[in-house]
Amino acid sequence: MKIMTRMGTKALTQLGDHWFLPCLHSVGKPLAAGEADVPWPCNPANTTIAHFPDEPSVWSFGSGYGGNALLGKKCYSLRIASAMGRKEGWLAEHMLILGLQNPKGQKYYITAAFPSACGKTNLAMLVPTLPGWTVRCVGDDIAWLHVGEDGELCAINPEAGFFGVAPGTNAKSNYSAMRTIESNSIFTNVALTPEGDVWWEGMTKEAPAELIDWTGQKWTPGCGRLAAHPNSRYTTPASQCPVIDPEWDSPYGVPISAVIFGGRRERLVPLVTEAITWHHGVFMGSIISSEQTAAAEGKLGAVRRDPFAMLPFCGYNMGDYWSHWLQFRNKMGYSSPKIFYVNWFRKDEHTGQFLWPGFGENCRVLKWITERIGRNPVGKTVMTPIGLVPTVDAIDIGGLDLEKHVMSSLLAVQSQEWRQEIAMVREYYQQFGERLPIELMQELELLESRLAKPEQAPPTNNKHVLQFVDQIRQLCEPLNVHWCTGSDDEYDDLCQRMYQSFSHLVFV
Repeated sequence: MKIMTRMGTKALTQLGDHWFLPCLHSVGKPLAAGEADVPWPCNPANTTIAHFPDEPSVWSFGSGYGGNALLGKKCYSLRIASAMGRKEGWLAEHMLILGLQNPKGQKYYITAAFPSACGKTNLAMLVPTLPGWTVRCVGDDIAWLHVGEDGELCAINPEAGFFGVAPGTNAKSNYSAMRTIESNSIFTNVALTPEGDVWWEGMTKEAPAELIDWTGQKWTPGCGRLAAHPNSRYTTPASQCPVIDPEWDSPYGVPISAVIFGGRRERLVPLVTEAITWHHGVFMGSIISSEQTAAAEGKLGAVRRDPFAMLPFCGYNMGDYWSHWLQFRNKMGYSSPKIFYVNWFRKDEHTGQFLWPGFGENCRVLKWITERIGRNPVGKTVMTPIGLVPTVDAIDIGGLDLEKHVMSSLLAVQSQEWRQEIAMVREYYQQFGERLPIELMQELELLESRLAKPEQAPPTNNKHVLQFVDQIRQLCEPLNVHWCTGSDDEYDDLCQRMYQSFSHLVFV
């Protein structure tokens, strides 16, 4: 608790006589007379984690899992806080927050939501491969988003530490995390070396010759068991992170320039896509999907939806949650962030190998995203039925051994595959009944219509489109019509819709 939260005298002084949220954690294992205690008692056969959003409060009974004992984490900071945010006009999200600075010294803050096994913590502590670019971590797991007085979206990290999954963490996947956990850290359910050090699968190329596994048994390579539990964890202070952002502890938060969603799909989803409008971006977030990568997760290759990466953490009905996101746009001014969707996991259909190198190279996609930020974006795009996708030469791949046809495959949009996806999304939406926002169904129908006639989708860098949009701006400036006082996002949305409706008249 001391590692993960802001606690003690300073916190109590700040709280004063204000209301606070009570949380109760019980190990659920009373000791009988003469019964010896154990290091981490629990009652796994009788576990209950109960949330009471209306009180609000949280009770945890019988669980030995750190995420259920640290009640200020997912229980309060997401499940309860999301319900609080809906009532009070802010957002509690399962998102990382990072600061990205280019060689010119321009800095952008970005939030990103990824389901498990999609590289969330690795992106939060990214070590860029592009010269002159730096990434600084504000938070790796939870973001509270609010709109400032100037209409700017800001994010804070409500936590004081990192509670990360250990297996797969190594110097290549997350060098900064390995540096962070060198001291003052707690490890749970990992293996122990004879020297008393810790080890987990993926930490080194070769496993040690002998270990004590997470259950306390002797372990050797090839014994048929995992040395560390798949969900074994490290708990470490954020302040120790070598790439922690100077503003990570700011009570006001950092200004957000872009929101990223991501999933794990081998074929369907391009490397990166920009939403056409805020509503379209919410639609993209609502259909986040990943293919199962292990039999333990379900049917291998089956698609699992995890909207906004919040499925296990949203404290109220997901349909109402989407409505809150749709309406949240009204609070922001012209500087509202753009929304993007990334997929690091596209594979070659013949070899089954990943097409994109990932890890530190993901900074190249972030670079393009920054080039799309602002009222006059310079990052080159092409309009596709699913949204704005980089042109083949738009992403900086200098120094990478990637041929042009590989980038074409990474950015390809296959209409037939997306038409099949629409049927799956339509079926998925049915479970939300009348609570499904009509705007999301409209976005699904718009996508379906664009896929039916993809050749009519406008190329956004085409000089005719730009002239068309500019003419609309000039015509509407003196009229002071309602939509002209909205955001660039809403404005461009209207331009795109008008272009698609009238292009056959204007550009014959």
